[in-house]
Amino acid sequence: MLIAQNLTEIKSQLPKQVTLVAVSKTKPVADLMEAYNAGQRIFGENKIQEMTDKWEDMPKDIEWHMIGHVQTNKVKYMAPYVSLIHGVDSLKLLQEINKQAAKNNRVIDCLLQVYIAEEESKFGLDEQELEEMLNKLLDSARSDNKTLKNIRIVGLMGMATFTENKDQIEKEFKHLKTIFDKHKTLNTEHCQLNTLSMGMSGDYQLAISCGSTMVRIGSSIFGSR
Repeated sequence: MLIAQNLTEIKSQLPKQVTLVAVSKTKPVADLMEAYNAGQRIFGENKIQEMTDKWEDMPKDIEWHMIGHVQTNKVKYMAPYVSLIHGVDSLKLLQEINKQAAKNNRVIDCLLQVYIAEEESKFGLDEQELEEMLNKLLDSARSDNKTLKNIRIVGLMGMATFTENKDQIEKEFKHLKTIFDKHKTLNTEHCQLNTLSMGMSGDYQLAISCGSTMVRIGSSIFGSR
């Protein structure tokens, strides 16, 4: 029952406007079901095959979030069911999600991943690339031939540098919030920025204080991997 206890404790600390994604990667279905039975309905995975296997085995009222780096050739496997893709970091990937969503007669929600860390290993768009991507979405919305009508951009996502330096993490979170605020007035049928996904087990409280509306928490719920 430890998972249920952890979940209850974390949820009691979260403000109403913050969505909790339970990061369940590498965890067995039994652990996820304990969280499910305690009321959790949003799970985040970073491997499409593992997520698909769990989707097949588990109740169908679960929202599955893809939180890992996405390869374009794997999009088709999650297109029938995925609720939100967190890490969209290129136009090529967005176009593939749109194509596979159309094949499944769906509109798939996406977050654009912004690079805010001081680490080479992190993915994401820089500010100029983000502007270009949003402009493409606006162009698509204005044109008669709406090329990206099977995706919906609902917000931004960013991962802070993996460091003990809280000041640096706070600076990176605040930087992403500034970028988010700059663009959140965008309002088309397929682009409305209302979600800011930042913060994980080690820094989610700091992320919330900096304006996060969605946190991805794994080890604090399920225990370390």
